Amino acid sequence: MNSHIEKINQTTATLRNQIVNHGVYTQISELPELRIFMEHHIYAVWDFMSLLKALQINLTCTTLPWFPVGNAKTRQLINEIVAGEESDVDEKGDIKSHFELYIDAMVQVGANTQPIQTFIQSLQVGKTFEEAYALANVPLAAQQFINSTFAIINAGKNHATAAAFTFGREDLIPNMFHSMVNDLNSKHPDQVTIFKYYLDRHIEVDGDHHSHLALEMTSELCGNEENAWNEASAAVEEALKQRINLWNAALKEIEQIRSTASV
Repeated sequence: MNSHIEKINQTTATLRNQIVNHGVYTQISELPELRIFMEHHIYAVWDFMSLLKALQINLTCTTLPWFPVGNAKTRQLINEIVAGEESDVDEKGDIKSHFELYIDAMVQVGANTQPIQTFIQSLQVGKTFEEAYALANVPLAAQQFINSTFAIINAGKNHATAAAFTFGREDLIPNMFHSMVNDLNSKHPDQVTIFKYYLDRHIEVDGDHHSHLALEMTSELCGNEENAWNEASAAVEEALKQRINLWNAALKEIEQIRSTASV
């Protein structure tokens, strides 16, 4: 493995462990808790797609007339990841992006999709992020998560964007969460099948093939530039801190709901 990649892994090991061992996972035992988690997590799923498209826009030609842009190898890497993330198959074999698949899972489990839909629709008609947050009542932690990501994107440093994309991926969700979802699916087979498929699909595609492609892309973009690797590492740390903050918010809401229910 690239020595710079190893260094990033070592530098961020504590943060990654905090995510993998976060208390939110142990507090999800029934559908109400899962709904709260998903209503927070959906913003990270959308955010992930935005990182992906930022890379495609910057590393390939997406305008007319066409010209060869950048390095052919990085073009190949990002285009292959985009195809898998934006045009995958759902549990029925229909073509769906992973974001659309997650929305389907939320609907099936009974989670509220109105905020994320209102947020996206507001952006589509030209509202600012702040206006869209307010109209959709987006959780503060999700706002901070998105703002942090777009600060990285807007800085225009492809190596930092690639690093945030590569190391802040969904494969940080631990095995015990998958086991919990399997248990819920056994108890509620008509409500959790899509979410289980989503997680299984991420293990199959993102956790293996795409993660290797993303690591290769980050290495290509950073090259032998020490400063680029330092900026990449800083972007990774920020992305992981924001993920912890988002998980903290989901956990807090779950605990508040339980506290209210027990009164």
